[in-house]
Amino acid sequence: MNGFGGEVRAPYRALAEWLGVQHLDTLRQKSAEAEVLFRRSGITFAVYGAEEAGERLIPFDILPRIISAEEWRRLELGIEQRVRSLNAFLYDIYHRQEILKAGKIPEELITQNSAFLPEMIGVDPPRGVYSHIIGVDLVRTGENDFMVLEDNTRTPSGVSYMLENRETMMHLFPDLFSRNRVRPVENYPDALLKTLESVAPGNLDAEPTIALLTPGVYNSAYFEHSFLADQMGVELVESTDLVVIDGLLRMKTTEGLKRVDVLYRRVDDDFLDPLVFDPTSLLGVPGIFDVYRSGRVTIVNAPGAGIADDKAIYSYIPAIIEFYTGKSPILANVETYNCREPASLKYVLEHLAELVVKEVHGSGGYGMLVGPKSTKDQIEAFRAKLIANPTNYIAQPTLSLSTCPTLADSSVAPRHLDLRPFVLIGDQVRLMPGGLTRVALKKGSLVVNSSQGGGTKDTWVLQE
Repeated sequence: MNGFGGEVRAPYRALAEWLGVQHLDTLRQKSAEAEVLFRRSGITFAVYGAEEAGERLIPFDILPRIISAEEWRRLELGIEQRVRSLNAFLYDIYHRQEILKAGKIPEELITQNSAFLPEMIGVDPPRGVYSHIIGVDLVRTGENDFMVLEDNTRTPSGVSYMLENRETMMHLFPDLFSRNRVRPVENYPDALLKTLESVAPGNLDAEPTIALLTPGVYNSAYFEHSFLADQMGVELVESTDLVVIDGLLRMKTTEGLKRVDVLYRRVDDDFLDPLVFDPTSLLGVPGIFDVYRSGRVTIVNAPGAGIADDKAIYSYIPAIIEFYTGKSPILANVETYNCREPASLKYVLEHLAELVVKEVHGSGGYGMLVGPKSTKDQIEAFRAKLIANPTNYIAQPTLSLSTCPTLADSSVAPRHLDLRPFVLIGDQVRLMPGGLTRVALKKGSLVVNSSQGGGTKDTWVLQE
């Protein structure tokens, strides 16, 4: 908010003036009201492996993160370039594999990767789109420096919190919205529905039937699954509600079986079809993959799309963008060391105390080392794991993430944050103005994941 020279940055001027006349007790009271609203709505997530009760509220900070119209224009261009390139990459590696023939990516990094599904080779999804819903994790490291920390091309979550955060803020602070011209995000469910309809199989003689497949009530993001299904007006189904008959995917209803044309799945690839992938899965539908390959149902996101967000592939994304667009990336990557490469591994082992090391297939902040925040014993224990299995890790420098005013215990204080805009790709690219801002609530922490104690903020993109 205060920029680098001590002057309040333009997007934050109205907020700074408003904050200047607020009492801390009033802000705390509003924060408590927000928590009550979230509890009434049932906005929870589950923490796997936690000893305490599995359902938790994600902490919500009532001070918004604000982005100017000019900043957002640049982000829009960079994000659209990136998601189009990721889909071009997915189409290529499951067809002619020109990027591998050109030597831009080591072939074994694709073909020996567990996220690559040979079963998808030759499959042509509608409109050539593999990843229809993408969450792009961004960090800000300077006045004009946004960088992509990672891409989420499998089943990105968090958009329900973006929507509920906005509704809560509008309820609590209508006066603050009157001081700022904030672009709306509440049309996301409509945009998602239009995207899903646009990728339905061809030659349908009626409006496509859409369903959202959830693993069930014990999944960490179940609230989001039920929320989105309700907002779109589509059926929320579990595997037991679906069956393959006569080469079609059908849904059990009170009026009998009904064909499903588009399935927005929130189930991982491994569990999607026990006849093709994990035979012990109870979360998927036997035979669904054959229906998908035949083009009689669209699965969103497509099986095998996860290879595009694999952390071992991440360092090659700039080359991927240049290969498919002929242009340099608008948004930069964070410098990354692939520990599968001997020279990179040597460097990482020598600088563990300075780096952030992540598992290639890790997510949610689990299985990572933040060197500057770790003890010597933790670093040495991680060193042993790294030496034992170097191909499982990448490393990145510890970034100086931007901060935003956050309501702390005794004051308003700076806390580090990131941003996950949500992008929809179908008949067109639809990008919501804003996204989910995740904030590290602990002083000095760089880990923003809710499973690791992080919270969320409303994200305001200002109109022109």
